[in-house]
Amino acid sequence: GILGIDIRPEKTTIMLADLEMHAVAQESIPTGADPDRFIKRLCDRVRDLRAAHRKLSFEGIGVALPGRIDLATNRLIFAPNLAWKGVDFKGPLEAATGLPVELENAANACALAEIWSGAHSESVRNLVTLTVSEGIGAGMILNGQLVRGSTGLAGEFGHVTAVEDGPLCRCGNRGCLEACASNTAAVRYFTEFESAQSGNKSAAKPTFESILKLADEGHQNACKALDRMGFYLGVGVAMIVTGLAPDVIVVVGEVTRAWNRVGPIITDVVA
Repeated sequence: GILGIDIRPEKTTIMLADLEMHAVAQESIPTGADPDRFIKRLCDRVRDLRAAHRKLSFEGIGVALPGRIDLATNRLIFAPNLAWKGVDFKGPLEAATGLPVELENAANACALAEIWSGAHSESVRNLVTLTVSEGIGAGMILNGQLVRGSTGLAGEFGHVTAVEDGPLCRCGNRGCLEACASNTAAVRYFTEFESAQSGNKSAAKPTFESILKLADEGHQNACKALDRMGFYLGVGVAMIVTGLAPDVIVVVGEVTRAWNRVGPIITDVVA
């Protein structure tokens, strides 16, 4: 079997799959703010999951991270939404399990999954995945090859400026695409619309999940928040179309549940 670990700022998912990529078991743990404590807990959970499936022979562990990994050191070096830098996942996990560990940026992992086993695995050699979550990531397959750049930092379209002097991004710059088109941005838009409408600056902060649900029920400010998010996603997709001319762009993330609303906005902006 293969152990896959998907690390996000709030929650980390651990999945056990067979070699045909069929899920065998899955569980989640809070990611936590302290990387050392989190990695220790993660190692414990991985060991427990292996122990619960002793009949399976394990080939290795793949870790998808919301940031970029230095190819020379195998350390996480750029992950603004985690606020971690220089973190070693590979060493502790290999020591705890005795299994080989591969680290990959989450958007790159999505791009590889599409090429290896997705709907486009047979026919497409130029594909970009745009991952939309707490941040924005891009994974690029060009001429059939994953593009990482010489240091592993290629593909950070989420940190290209979309709005001059726009909202502050967690990377420290202003107006990044990520600050305008991510789930986090949609939550900020919704909160701003609600505050402007009610004058209440201390309203409880919603989640992106709750905004999706409200929009599905026709809530005006939730719909407006998703519309603005969709506009800036369109700006990002247009940039990728113009710069890379891929055959396919695959959007990945919770926002696709509102694709009937957001998809046409993206299409209009790109056109």
